[in-house]
Amino acid sequence: MANYYSDHPEIGFYLNHPLMARIVELKEKGFADAKEFDYAPVDLGDAIENYKQILDITGDVAANIIAPNSESVDLEGPHLENGRMIYASKTYENLDATRKAGLWGVSMPRRYGGLNLPNAIFSMLSEMISAADAGFQTIWSLQSCIDTLYEFGNEEQRQKYIPRVCAGEGMSMDLTEPDAGSDLQRVMLKATFDEKENCWRLNGVKRFITNGDSDIHLVLARSEEGTKDGRGLSMFIYDKRNGGVNVRHIEHKLGIHGSPTCELTYKNAKAELCGSTRLGLIKYVMSLMNGARLGIAAQSVGLSQEAYNEGLAYAKERQQFGDKIINFPAVYDMLSRMKAKLDAGRSLLYQTACYVDIYKALEDIERERKLTPEEKQELKKYQRLADAFTPLAKGMNSEYANQNAYDAISIHGGSGFIMEYKCQRLYRDARIFSIYEGTTQLQVVAAIRYIINGTMLQNIKEMVDELAGTNSPLLARVEKLIPVYEEALTTVKALEDQAAIDFLSRRLYDMTCEIVMSLLIIRDAQKAPELFEKSANVYVRMTEEDVYGKSAYIKAFQVEDLASFKAAE
Repeated sequence: MANYYSDHPEIGFYLNHPLMARIVELKEKGFADAKEFDYAPVDLGDAIENYKQILDITGDVAANIIAPNSESVDLEGPHLENGRMIYASKTYENLDATRKAGLWGVSMPRRYGGLNLPNAIFSMLSEMISAADAGFQTIWSLQSCIDTLYEFGNEEQRQKYIPRVCAGEGMSMDLTEPDAGSDLQRVMLKATFDEKENCWRLNGVKRFITNGDSDIHLVLARSEEGTKDGRGLSMFIYDKRNGGVNVRHIEHKLGIHGSPTCELTYKNAKAELCGSTRLGLIKYVMSLMNGARLGIAAQSVGLSQEAYNEGLAYAKERQQFGDKIINFPAVYDMLSRMKAKLDAGRSLLYQTACYVDIYKALEDIERERKLTPEEKQELKKYQRLADAFTPLAKGMNSEYANQNAYDAISIHGGSGFIMEYKCQRLYRDARIFSIYEGTTQLQVVAAIRYIINGTMLQNIKEMVDELAGTNSPLLARVEKLIPVYEEALTTVKALEDQAAIDFLSRRLYDMTCEIVMSLLIIRDAQKAPELFEKSANVYVRMTEEDVYGKSAYIKAFQVEDLASFKAAE
């Protein structure tokens, strides 16, 4: 029987990530839960075995329930009845299966009914569910909104809402509006305090809300009358049980059909303040968005895996001109690049997830006691790394998912354009990944300060130092790229023209990501050559091709060239 975990040993490889022991140590807080919960681990080995069991269960559910339902869900999609969203019928089967398997609220502490899973393990679950059906993964992964409520809500709110999510209730984050997409400072949904009822009331419209008729919503709203920027926004919790919100419209989308995208009308809806006023966008949504971006990186890796699987299987079977097409150089070049992007992107995903895990676990510990000076330094270090790496992981993996889905169709030829083949759905589903929760262009904006100020260059040099002494020919080739990259970086900074820097930022971003991922996949190939050696060889060659090309482009660029790129007015 198929299993999306055991069938892909590349996923389980990252259970042995260099940071995993530290993550478990921090997350389990001395394995104190073992005294109260019989399913809690007693040591590192026990924790890893627990993770393997959860991954195996998820791999089974993904392969044998969610994946077989995916075509039906894509064809039916959700619909609207009397102001309420109704899922596709097979989506209810998926929800039932994941609830029975205990796959809801998994990141939450055990005292609330969760499994206390790290982000890295949650990302593995997310990857497998996405491979089965990216639309359902969007619904399922929104449970991670509860992390924001756990971090910033009060204890009464935690006890009220977290057990419900652990039992399988869905969540949504209601951020965007008709006039506030990427620019969330323009949000105008009004929040007013009801003195008589001692609660907040929400009025207005939200648009493009994923899973918008969920049980529990985190809502960004304007609480400070007369303000027009992010400082007037606060975060609220809306409980569907209280009423006051209706679904006005469900969008008809290109892909992820199983995931309902709703337009909502708030009419005097009762809500609770989450955290403090005025910090909704500045602090809480930034945290929420970073978590969502990591989730989309995992979603992207899962779909990339499935696109590669489809392309490979077809190439092995399809015969043209008396030979299987997998033996044609044009096809195996395409497949090798797909696999290299998949493996390098997955390594970046789990590297980033591990950075997030360490600083989040230390923040959680800080809620209970003061951190030692060493722990404070560790928290700052990994928070900086997480902030720098998250836009790399989201941006590159979402782009790779689109590229792999595109190539899967190309391998299928004319058949790939026919609706009966899965690759067309993967292609449609992938397109949103580089758009929602911040377009790739916005990921560049988020990452570029760490690139321009030299932080990423220093990270790259530290990664090289960690691999030093391995006598790796691939490492030597990547080391030759670093001065080329550094020269390009210096050239861009010397332009002293912000428009020119913005224009060239995507090239610097791509170069940064590709060098980082080359170093990560070289590291992985040294530990598991049977899994990653081929991908490391291919990916380093791709990186050389790109870094040298983009470097030449940057060196030849002049500020006055900008005028020739502007669209005709």
